[in-house]
Amino acid sequence: MSEVLTKCKKAKEISRFLNDLSTNKKNEALLAIQNSLTANEELIILENYKDLLEAKKAGMSESLQDRLAINKARLKAMVDSLKIIIDLADPIGEIIEGWQRPNGLVITKKRVPIGVIAIIYEARPNVTIDAVGLTLKSSNAVVLRGSSSAINSNRALVGVINEALQKIGFPKDTVQLIEDTDRESIKKLVTMNGLIDLVIPRGGAGLIKTVVETATVPCIETGVGNCHIYIDKDAKLEYIIPIVLNSKVQRPSVCNATESLVIHKDIAEKVLPDIINALKEHKVELYGCEVTQQYDQDIKLAKDEDYAMEFLDLKISIIIVDSIDKAIEHITKFGTKHTEAIISENYTTIEKFKNLIDAAAIMVNTSTRFTDGFEFGFGAEMGISTQKMHARGPMGLKELTTYKYIVSGTGQIRS
Repeated sequence: MSEVLTKCKKAKEISRFLNDLSTNKKNEALLAIQNSLTANEELIILENYKDLLEAKKAGMSESLQDRLAINKARLKAMVDSLKIIIDLADPIGEIIEGWQRPNGLVITKKRVPIGVIAIIYEARPNVTIDAVGLTLKSSNAVVLRGSSSAINSNRALVGVINEALQKIGFPKDTVQLIEDTDRESIKKLVTMNGLIDLVIPRGGAGLIKTVVETATVPCIETGVGNCHIYIDKDAKLEYIIPIVLNSKVQRPSVCNATESLVIHKDIAEKVLPDIINALKEHKVELYGCEVTQQYDQDIKLAKDEDYAMEFLDLKISIIIVDSIDKAIEHITKFGTKHTEAIISENYTTIEKFKNLIDAAAIMVNTSTRFTDGFEFGFGAEMGISTQKMHARGPMGLKELTTYKYIVSGTGQIRS
């Protein structure tokens, strides 16, 4: 029996155990994980260091190495995210709505776990903690399949988690980690109908495309983030540089980093030189339209593939447009329905942008970096959905649930 099949079957068993847990027991489990992560800080960072050494040998870019790295501050942030999840209301068992029919039947719509969720992700070991925290609090079993680049980190994290859970009475190996990092294991995992109830890919465009095209179980597509900032002619000048820099350079390797600036021609001459200088100070490589190139000789001429690119790096594209309509047209053509931002003081323009831009999150006079489960108050996220299903944007606890109808009667029969 393959590793994937064995662990999916185990996860199915675990899901029944989790479905019967009280909120107090789930919170006790999350607290135990918190304490265990803190107690095993040195082990986790050491195992992560092994992954970082291999990444450097393999020539992984610095931005991707940044996604992979665990240090004391990041481990503490993982622990803190679990504390927030503990404090959140348990969605399981919530009565979403209820009504009585003329025949006396009482119908209630009750929130329940999805069951077994497979998470397929790349490089970022913090996703391991996000996934475990959110699935456990929402009473779902989880099957994790990280990338080869983070295998030592993920083994250490899952080992520490399972040890903590077993000590408080949870089954052995409550959290399942697929250690086979061959791509074939992904194909097996996403076709485990009857064992896996939902698969969520979290990574680059290639991974998401593979999962979406291969999966025979339901799949929520998390987003490639080609995020834009539109700088309107009525933008407040003091907002521009801080928002642009935060959106682009604070952490360029993540999906909510800005990849493209769209600037109204009436404000370009006033703000673009300062934007260019600020970005160049942070070693950002610039691609722009022919008009943009007139402002700096180092700007490379942008092609359509540059405007469509999720760089995940210190690169950005720039285009100058002559109206809000042209800005919307450009963003609609090249955006990925993740996060789009506008900087403006014009109420009518802002409303038009909010209404006509099709994205999971619209930012008004603030950084695209705020599209994040932690920043939204979810404690963590399972990814950012760019689809239009029940889950859109950062996926927290409620997005990992479904519902069932409970119909209560007093002997009624249908005529």
